[in-house]
Amino acid sequence: MSASAGVELGPGDKAEMLVEALPYIRRFWGKVVVVKYGGNALGESADPEDLESFAEDVVLMRSVGMLPVVVHGGGPQIGAMMTRLGKEPEFRNGLRVTDAETLEIARMVLVGKVNREIVSAVNVHGPLAVGLSGEDANLIIASARDDELGFVGDVEVVDPSLLERLLAQGLIPVVATIASDERGQAYNINADTVAGAIAASLKAEKLVYLTDVEGLRADPEEPTTLMHTVTAADLDAMVRSGSVRAGMVPKVEACARAVRAGVSRAHILDGRVAHALLLELFTDHGVGTMVSGPRQDHGPAGRIDPGPDGFGAPAPQNVEEL
Repeated sequence: MSASAGVELGPGDKAEMLVEALPYIRRFWGKVVVVKYGGNALGESADPEDLESFAEDVVLMRSVGMLPVVVHGGGPQIGAMMTRLGKEPEFRNGLRVTDAETLEIARMVLVGKVNREIVSAVNVHGPLAVGLSGEDANLIIASARDDELGFVGDVEVVDPSLLERLLAQGLIPVVATIASDERGQAYNINADTVAGAIAASLKAEKLVYLTDVEGLRADPEEPTTLMHTVTAADLDAMVRSGSVRAGMVPKVEACARAVRAGVSRAHILDGRVAHALLLELFTDHGVGTMVSGPRQDHGPAGRIDPGPDGFGAPAPQNVEEL
């Protein structure tokens, strides 16, 4: 089951929600939103409805003029395939040791399985999603992170031109995080890092991480300490203090780098909540944690920066302006 069950709303409630969403739709029309969809959401224990809900959200975002780019991981699926093939996963400092055989498994799972599942879920609603990896058209140039980790990579350069062409055609890129170095050697790269780098290269309006917690907490053990708005400097302090741990560290670091590189806002929220993306982007209070740069105002209700008319940037007059 999803973390949030559906609630039947009356006509008046639905109308109020649409009115609340209007300024956000106007503000984000024509703006790029990079969404990192975690592999945990596609694991064997995941509810199939979670992927359906995510696909609906992404298609609705595109339908109201936003330009979504999906970046996905697949750690649980890679681990499951390794076990099925009789290969024991090995980790060092939370990173998977990736020899040549493990790299081929990761490539097969990320590009051939997980990517196709997301593309298929989106395309149920129309011919919109295009699957690709960092290797396509040299979208991402990678380098080795550490010889002891094998073929685990870091992002050296992102060339966003392929993504920009797809977005200009009204399509939704879905990116698997396999990339090559300048000699053609492939690497598996942390999806959180890739999402942040892509968002920065596109100067995205939003970078959104869908994960399995509701956001960042001042006290990691206390759910009532959810932080709705933080700055990049706050994130730095949380990492130094140890209040951000394990798998949240790459997300937090990528959020801080992205907003400092020109991304307007970054968000961390629970992808298991039905339609979490829409609730975060189109409502006054959202459902997760929003990260801003050092000199950015959170705006009314902490969620929107209105334009001169109070409604944000005017919407383009036709699709070509996207």
